Amino acid sequence: MSATAPGFTAPDGQDLGALARQFGLSSSAARQPVGSYLAELWTRRDFIRAMASGRRSAQYRDTVLGRLWQVLGPILNALVYYFVFGVLLQTSKGVDNFTAFLITGVFTFTYTQRAVNGGAKAISNNRSLIRAIHFPRAVLPIAVIVQEIGQQVVSLSILGIIVLLTGEPLTWSWLLVVPIVLLQTVFNTGMCLLVARWTASSRDVVQLIPFVLHTWRYLSGVMFSIPVFTADLAPWVERVLYLNPLTEYIELMRNALMTSYDAPGYLWWGAVGWALVSLLVGFVAFYRAEESYSRG
Repeated sequence: MSATAPGFTAPDGQDLGALARQFGLSSSAARQPVGSYLAELWTRRDFIRAMASGRRSAQYRDTVLGRLWQVLGPILNALVYYFVFGVLLQTSKGVDNFTAFLITGVFTFTYTQRAVNGGAKAISNNRSLIRAIHFPRAVLPIAVIVQEIGQQVVSLSILGIIVLLTGEPLTWSWLLVVPIVLLQTVFNTGMCLLVARWTASSRDVVQLIPFVLHTWRYLSGVMFSIPVFTADLAPWVERVLYLNPLTEYIELMRNALMTSYDAPGYLWWGAVGWALVSLLVGFVAFYRAEESYSRG
């Protein structure tokens, strides 16, 4: 039972907020202790899976090609980028197997892009549910992540086929895709929670997200090789570009799938660090605002 706000009085003049406190009742929107919050999140795992499945089914329901769009979208983007950057701007110079290089970058970046876009709508699109039912609000952005994991499994299957068709061999290093995707998923979870927190309190942030994502894409080495691009620049430029978390996940994925591409080994440390920092910051920021999500 939810408590009435302090100061609210019944027709007989009784303070219902004081009465609720007297009997140990609390607001249904009240923030639980962290341990209890995480435990309840775990008990809601079936609800999370059901919500993710429903969102996945509804996403392409009104399209002819249905879920094929989750693969066609990145492929079409890759074709556009190949023409603009590979053919017109010649960023393919110095890169062996630019097709595999480019499409690996596009698919890897798109995974995080979808998570961020989903997080931006996680709270605002579910206000009625939030007000009607008591549950940890983190269920909503986590359901977005579960949905995107399913989509990414399909995308990675298509990516693997395309990379093989470009002439890359199937090697043991492909097994590294698993820890790379796990680390990126942890990173995406933190980003989804953080963006859900920001957009819940300000709709202006929603308008900024496409601009931020476009800028982030161009800084992540999706369409160009960072070592080639920075060859004539000061050494610190390359190091700064490699500090970008998405650059690290993209480079590690290329290194795993392509024998013709080598990425610095120290990027693993950055990938782990960014995943942990993102999850911690995202969860703390989201959790601290738990009581505010029913408003707005």
